[in-house]
Amino acid sequence: MARRDGADVETVKKFGGGGNKQTAGPSNARKLEDSEELKHDTVPRELRLAIQRARMDKKWSQAELARAINERQQVVNDYESGKAIPNNQVISKMERVLGARLPRRPSKKQNPLCTRHHNNLAC
Repeated sequence: MARRDGADVETVKKFGGGGNKQTAGPSNARKLEDSEELKHDTVPRELRLAIQRARMDKKWSQAELARAINERQQVVNDYESGKAIPNNQVISKMERVLGARLPRRPSKKQNPLCTRHHNNLAC
């Protein structure tokens, strides 16, 4: 309204305003930087072969397995080729539809040297 009447309009430039710059990196970057090895876990060979064997026993293609677990075919391909980052939810869906027990890595939260975690005690 003031601009239409020809009056002066006060504008204030805000520091950093209008920018869409992200200063923080990805959420898992800190974990990756702090670890000694600079790469994510990938699917171990035993798991890759177990998925392939179970799928082929059912005579399913990767696309059919992907449809059964409600994932993309590329996800199944990544697991079988060893490129995927293991996700226990996806592995358990595969176990359920394939009817086979697939090997898993122990959880990082549990200390593998601790014998007390079977009794639900802190290690």
